[in-house]
Amino acid sequence: MRLVLLIFIFLTLSACNTLVSSATKDLADNLSKAIQNQNDPDTVRQGAPAYLIMIDSFIQGAPDDVDLLIAGSNLYGSYASAFITEPERARRLTEKSRQYALHAFCIKLPELCDVSEKHFPEFEKALQKIEKNNLPVLNTWGISWAGWIQSRTEDWVAIADIPKIKAIMLRVVELDPAWDHGNAQLYLGVLNAFLPAAMGGKPELAKEYFEQAISYSEGKNLMAKTLYAQYYARIVFDKQLHDKLLNEVLQSPVSSPGMTLVNTLAREQAQQLLNGSDDFF
Repeated sequence: MRLVLLIFIFLTLSACNTLVSSATKDLADNLSKAIQNQNDPDTVRQGAPAYLIMIDSFIQGAPDDVDLLIAGSNLYGSYASAFITEPERARRLTEKSRQYALHAFCIKLPELCDVSEKHFPEFEKALQKIEKNNLPVLNTWGISWAGWIQSRTEDWVAIADIPKIKAIMLRVVELDPAWDHGNAQLYLGVLNAFLPAAMGGKPELAKEYFEQAISYSEGKNLMAKTLYAQYYARIVFDKQLHDKLLNEVLQSPVSSPGMTLVNTLAREQAQQLLNGSDDFF
């Protein structure tokens, strides 16, 4: 779950494109591309806080700019999920991510602003009112909410909202299956495989979503195979599939426009999983 969230930010930071000044726009675009194509995670880990403050300053100057709010939410959520290990700090950062996303959602869809408080049947029905042109705010809202829950795994009230996150991602897939190169399917794969079948998980459905995610990214998103191995192959105790997927990740190039950092992290995770394969199985 923690690494899944990183995928989305490096594919959506270009939301800063509508900044008022062309100089600021160019700066945001260049920073986005630099992060996406960075092959040294430590550089991002150390440099991202400065970008967080920069995004905050942009939002302070334009508090209702939806594109900026989306960029801010994605950056805060991804940084917290991928690089922060201190629980309290992660909770603070994911709260900010969630608030930015919710504000953007409410600006675009004011009539649905309180939908998260509704019971699940009403919530699911309300999602059907959201059309394709509002995919960016819907997707970001779901991601930030998931990150918020991930930093509060001891809170059963928060955990109880996971079905709503699934519903959001299902609506994203329904509106555009190829959205974000299949990242919604990747997310659904993790969510459905998070628990074994005996505890309510749906590993075979998860397998379908993982394979769709690989297909929609044309195999370029290595994180899809890494998470497929971690969250499906391990759950069903399929060592052959597990090792095959991880070896494919390790043998694939990490450099890919917009995915180099994600792929670098995927390879690191794949090596760790493969190193522990014999002990796990």
